[in-house]
Amino acid sequence: MIKSISLEDIPQCVKVIRESFGTVAREFHITKENAPDFTAFSTNEEKISRQFLIEHRPMFGCFQGGQLVGFYSLQRKDGRVCELNHLSVLPQFRKRGIGRQLLNHAFETAEKLGCSQMEIGIVEENQVLRKWYESNGFVHTGTEKFDFFPFTCGYMQKDLRAPETEQESVQPLLRSGKRDTMIQEKL
Repeated sequence: MIKSISLEDIPQCVKVIRESFGTVAREFHITKENAPDFTAFSTNEEKISRQFLIEHRPMFGCFQGGQLVGFYSLQRKDGRVCELNHLSVLPQFRKRGIGRQLLNHAFETAEKLGCSQMEIGIVEENQVLRKWYESNGFVHTGTEKFDFFPFTCGYMQKDLRAPETEQESVQPLLRSGKRDTMIQEKL
């Protein structure tokens, strides 16, 4: 069941984020030494609490038997754009459709917030994840390499409005600028 996160859920959220992003870190040889600001290492209760209490980011989790097994948050950007953050599912609960449920819930939540576009930043080298987002309607918009990460940052966007034609849905995405979740997390 997907429901809103409460302040009391924050410790569980941090655990889910760190464990989930930890598998990516291990797979792509991202360590605390070569990328201390990567989500698997930099996420803590203080940061998520600040995003919850001060930034008022909508946060939702998938609970099974009272246990938080998946999580995401949204950050409202300029105009009608939302950025999807921390979409994560505990490794032992993957391949059960929980990620897709959370993603669809994020689309609905973003639309209720008045957003017409969603953005996300990924580890570009993670082609499995990129293909998954593409299968869910995201369009790859570019990459950027930063000295403080041993990987390339990839950027993707999804038009949340029902497009009249495929061309109409792709063009606004390609014209818009990139957002960099990972840089904002660093700052």
